Parts: sequence; structure tokens; C-alpha cells
Amino acid sequence: VVPAGVEIRSSAEEELPPVLADPAAIEQILLNLATNSRDAMPDGGLLRIAIDGTQLGEEDRERHGWVVPGRYVRLSVSDTGIGMDEETRQKVFEPFFTTKPGGSGTGLGMAVVYGLVKQHNGFVHVYSEPGRGTTVKVYLRAMDDAVAPAAAAPAAGEPRDATETILLVEDEPPLRRTACRALERLGYRVLVASDGEEALELFAQHEADVELIVTDLVMPKLGGAELARRLRQQGKQVKILFVSGYTSHDVREGSSLGADAPFLEKPWTIADLGRRVREVLDGAT
Repeated sequence: VVPAGVEIRSSAEEELPPVLADPAAIEQILLNLATNSRDAMPDGGLLRIAIDGTQLGEEDRERHGWVVPGRYVRLSVSDTGIGMDEETRQKVFEPFFTTKPGGSGTGLGMAVVYGLVKQHNGFVHVYSEPGRGTTVKVYLRAMDDAVAPAAAAPAAGEPRDATETILLVEDEPPLRRTACRALERLGYRVLVASDGEEALELFAQHEADVELIVTDLVMPKLGGAELARRLRQQGKQVKILFVSGYTSHDVREGSSLGADAPFLEKPWTIADLGRRVREVLDGAT
């Protein structure tokens, strides 16, 4: 399906729980997603396929209404193609909707993916921006998910008595509210900015208190990478956790971020956020 001009990289987390799934259906999901990625990269690019485990909780439902709390195996397929705007993204699962020229696409690929995933009682989420590629994440319920996350104890790295001050920089209001609430429930004091320029002003006012900046990479006015660069120019040594809907590898290859820059991939779960924040604060990056 994928031509030689598209590089394929794959990774899989070890010791994942099993899922109850039809192998032929999973293959069809992968083929459809790979085909879409191929078509989005007519001049070549990078196709990345990853499998890992994640926990979705009640607070994740506040960001994504489709969430049913539990443990999942997550299949992520991302490309470095042309991407899509928000209006297009909202229509990707509609049967016969296509952005391809007449006669070159049926508009059924993503509808088939959606249908197969729903048949497995799973969920699928699409993240994309024009010119910056697309990431599709499929969530399949783990078979050994015997404990409801609401009753589970806080995961390692998610203390309920944290006291540090965090500067949260996120331009999407729903995501900003959810992240702020989640961090405050863990005990952190949270300062909130909607873009990099506002973050610079807040940091100047609270520099003595801020121990970590959690910032989205792509924002209007001033993005996360430029925010970090300006802080370095000023000689500031504050820790920074970068957040993006693109994979860590894609982001590092297409920006000035160093290989060791702390990173959190969207869409994150509450557990992902809490664990990664704690790791960065403790220096375990």
C-alpha cells in the first residue's frame, strides 16, 4: 500500500494486555489508515505506527464525550502529510465524504475504520492541523480491565499532595480547563495562559514561584518552542514540558527541540498528564 517514498516506523510497548478483536478487522483498520496517510503524502514523508497502553478515567470524559473509563490498548497511526482543518476533521467519519478529486476516492475509508472500531466497542480520535500531518488513535478495551479507574488508587507519579506552581499554556479553552482542573486536584497551584505572549508576562510576574511550564507547541501569537527560546535568551532555567498532537519523533525532527526535551503527546489522559508532570519536576525525564 505504501510507496518507497514513505518511510514507515513502528513501535510497540512491551507486555500489553490482550484485547478481544478480529485480526482481519484490525488489518483492515491499519490498511485504511495507511492508505489515507499515503494519499496525504504525495511527495513522500513519514508514517508512524505505535501501540501502547493507557488508562482513561472520568476526568477524560470532560474533554472527550466518547470516553468510557477503563484500561485500553491504543493504536496510533500518524503521518507528516498535508493535514486538515477543523471543518474537514469534523466530517472525516461521514460516509462518502472525501477531500480527494472526483474519481480518486470513495469517501468510505474513515467510515469503515469508525464502523469497525465501534463493532469492537472501541473509540477513535483524529488530531490534525493544515500542513502538519494527521494522527489517528484507536482505543480498544483491554480484556484484563477488572478494576474501574474511579476506584483505583492514584497511579505512581500522581501524588495528591503536590505543592509546586505550574504555568499552563494552552490555546484550546476546553483542554486548558481540563488540564487546569486535573493539576489542581493533584495539589498543584496553576497559573493559566492562552498563548506564549501571555505566558511570558505571567512568568515575569511569578518567576520566583513557577517551577514548571507545561506548554502546547502550536499556538497563535507565540508557540511553545519560541516561548522556550525567549526564556533561554533571558537566561531563565525553568523546566518546560512540551505538549503536541504530533508524535515526539515528528516534533523533534521538525523543530528546534532537543532530543532530551520533555514531551507529552495529545490526546493525553489525566493519568498521562499527572505522571509526566511529576517526572519532569523530579528530573526523571
